[in-house]
Amino acid sequence: MSELPTSWSQATLADVVESHSTIDPKREPDKKFRYVDIGSIDNRIQQITTPKEFMGRDAPSRARRTIRSGDVLFSTVRTYLKNIAVVPNELDGELSSTGLALLRPNAAMTTGYLYNWVRSDNFVSTISKSQEGSLYPAVTIKGILDARIMVPPIAEQKRIVEKIDSLTTRTAHARADLDRIQSLALKYKARIIELGCAGDLTSVWRASKSYPKPRRVRLGDVAQSFNYGTSSKSAPEGDVPVLRMGNIQNGRLDWVNLVYTSNSAEIEKYRLENGDVLFNRTNSPELVGKTAVYKGERKAIFAGYLIRVKCGPKLLPDYLSHCLNGPAGRRYSWDVKRDSVSQSNINAKKLANFEFLLPTLDEQSEIVNLIETALSWLDRVSADHAVVTELLPKLDAAILSKAFCGELVPQDPNDVSAHKLLVQTNEEMETLKAEPRYRQKTLSSRKPIRRKTTMTDLIEVLESRKGWISASDTARELGIGDGSTSDEVEKFYGKLRECVLDGSITVERRDDEDWLRLQSTKVA
Repeated sequence: MSELPTSWSQATLADVVESHSTIDPKREPDKKFRYVDIGSIDNRIQQITTPKEFMGRDAPSRARRTIRSGDVLFSTVRTYLKNIAVVPNELDGELSSTGLALLRPNAAMTTGYLYNWVRSDNFVSTISKSQEGSLYPAVTIKGILDARIMVPPIAEQKRIVEKIDSLTTRTAHARADLDRIQSLALKYKARIIELGCAGDLTSVWRASKSYPKPRRVRLGDVAQSFNYGTSSKSAPEGDVPVLRMGNIQNGRLDWVNLVYTSNSAEIEKYRLENGDVLFNRTNSPELVGKTAVYKGERKAIFAGYLIRVKCGPKLLPDYLSHCLNGPAGRRYSWDVKRDSVSQSNINAKKLANFEFLLPTLDEQSEIVNLIETALSWLDRVSADHAVVTELLPKLDAAILSKAFCGELVPQDPNDVSAHKLLVQTNEEMETLKAEPRYRQKTLSSRKPIRRKTTMTDLIEVLESRKGWISASDTARELGIGDGSTSDEVEKFYGKLRECVLDGSITVERRDDEDWLRLQSTKVA
């Protein structure tokens, strides 16, 4: 759709939000406040999950803005992370950080529509382009308020939000179901290997062949040898790759992130041969005991944290690898390592004591075939899962894109046009500002020391202190206190950020409070 519906209007965010107040909680030292900063928002679900609490006397310098239920909070720092949330009822009247843009919808805008607009990929990518600073990339409140927004009639905004909620709820359910599928696939893999190595997968097959039941053996009795890999330091480049623990992934060798050696004696001593089983003998429960079979893919040697097992004539390498990689083998590996007094690595002697069921060679081959067939199918499921998981955010983005060009829900000719509502809302605000009681309240609440905050003012305050001063005290000396506008507060922090980035000011964090000091070179 190249044009907006006739009932829609284009505006700036400043046209659809109200002003808000700031306070200094230190003036109420014994009052308990709840506080929302960037860290309080879970950007995965875009909700406030961990608000902080403090007494007024302990308030951080950025705890200034009074929030109301239905306000939309948008992080001005690293906007691409999408730390965005709506203030819930239980936080009505509490405080938020000046690092969050507080967007309070006026009569021309609904909370739900505004929230969905500012979290859309199009808005976030556009606003992110105006970020300044490499160490602390941020946008200004003015930059956010100057951004464009497409405004439908209020009634249509509500229909749009209802439709968005309905569709994104489905994608959220799909995402949860996909996460369960991945978890189930991992459990199924472990269970298949466990049943295979216990002889349960082939019990009927074995009976049809009149083969004997598997016998329990000790690995050291059916393996030819156990060898440690090289302990020499490897290099980013060389003649032959040195396989390490990170190259064993999901029971297979992963030929990425390789290191190399060119030492001919080392290559000859530790050279791998087809059918060698590599066993990771160190690290955490998730890594210790991982194995893979070398199948001659390319010439290689192995590192010291791996043990090479050469199988005897009655043991298939792939069968052994599954037994060691299965639940029983992994438990054994971790228990042996954990029981060690020194928490040392598993040595060859301990590995040789691993016991498992050994069927005939034919049955081992059948078990490996059944396991590999199942794992191959599960790998395809995992690949499909990854593709679909990547598509879900794109689906959510497409929903929002259609919503904001008038294609998600039908227009109703009986709706009051957005243009008319914007004009009416603007006139009401201008009338309110013109009322003597409004002007008197606004002016009497401000007690500025200076009319504006410049970098020079900031430097002057810090020079007068000759040491550390809290950001909140600095703000007060510059006239930023109760009744200050959000623009004044934002200007103060904007100038502070400039001074930090150019090295004029040093910042130190002390118990949720920023403390400032002029760099000594600047004082001189």
